[in-house]
Amino acid sequence: MAGAPDGQGYFLYHSIGQYPGKARDMAEGMARFSEVWGRADDLQWPYALGVRQSYIDRWRAIIGAPEGTVTATESVTAGLGALIGALPDAALRGRRLLVAGDCFPSVHFLLAGLQDSRGFTLDTVPLRPGAHWVEDEDILARWGADVGLALLTWVSSTSSHRSDLGPLIAHGRRMGSLIGADITQGAGLLPFDAMAPAVDFTLSTSLKWMCGSPGAGMLHVAPGLIAEARPTLRGWFSQPDPFNWDFDRFSYAPDIRRFDHGTPGIMAAAASLPALDWHAGQDKAAILAQNRALSDEIGEGIAALGLPFVSPRAEAARGGSVMALLPGDRPAPHVIAGLREKGIAADARGRTLRLSPGVMTTAGGVAHLLRTLHGLLK
Repeated sequence: MAGAPDGQGYFLYHSIGQYPGKARDMAEGMARFSEVWGRADDLQWPYALGVRQSYIDRWRAIIGAPEGTVTATESVTAGLGALIGALPDAALRGRRLLVAGDCFPSVHFLLAGLQDSRGFTLDTVPLRPGAHWVEDEDILARWGADVGLALLTWVSSTSSHRSDLGPLIAHGRRMGSLIGADITQGAGLLPFDAMAPAVDFTLSTSLKWMCGSPGAGMLHVAPGLIAEARPTLRGWFSQPDPFNWDFDRFSYAPDIRRFDHGTPGIMAAAASLPALDWHAGQDKAAILAQNRALSDEIGEGIAALGLPFVSPRAEAARGGSVMALLPGDRPAPHVIAGLREKGIAADARGRTLRLSPGVMTTAGGVAHLLRTLHGLLK
């Protein structure tokens, strides 16, 4: 197995997802795009916009969103920035914006920089001393009627803790807050329905379990919020008819298109669409069952090695990853390099070793991982 590029020892699905034939599918998709875009005719844009719409439609199906509520965006951060910038002033000014202390750092950086201009107070629910994730009950205890918006992290990238969205969303409705969900670390592996229970907006990328490419994000906004939104970043594609070029007749499109702006980027959607097409044809229950079985094997091996868990042990409280704390005398870069030498792909954040088995990972790959870890840590 050492050095074999077969994916059996691939544990990076929390970062970049892989599936059999991905490189071939991407190459064929990009070759088709290049062929059309490079022809000396006038059919480039109908094709390119069709590719983008197919990408959007795949995401709509994944999260169960109605037509006209999903668009493409570069990243979760870009999508969140567009959403915050589009909200009515009364939604945020003088109110709190609630996030968990284990949210993805990039969105926290964004929100911290927006609080002065939008007039809200960013309230970050802290981790308990010695904890690895924010407990749902701590979010609930902090969530009062003065919270204008709460951004929920469905699955944490630093622990794989999975929030129970149902009670959180129900509480948020009672408080009268806007509610968003960052589903990046669970999308494509765990079932998610943006309508049950309904959230006001959803964010994700096409990386990780979706196996897509960078730059291919997704923003979903509920129809009621779309009607109130006035995106500040707007352009010709924000209109019902992009070819209205009358300076004095600009109007927002009645649906999610108002969150589009200039000439849309197509390349990331074109590069990710083959992965989303592949994903649409898979048995989702089988993919999850494989992840759960392999995660259990990893968990048993981690326990036998005596490594403290950073992830919840209970399956219902965990995303697709098993994370553990490496010993202080075994630097993470040394461990990751040692795994790489044996054909095993994993990563670490600080001392936290992150292991995420996916569709190409095998039981043999898990056994090889655990043997190699034993040798590196003994």
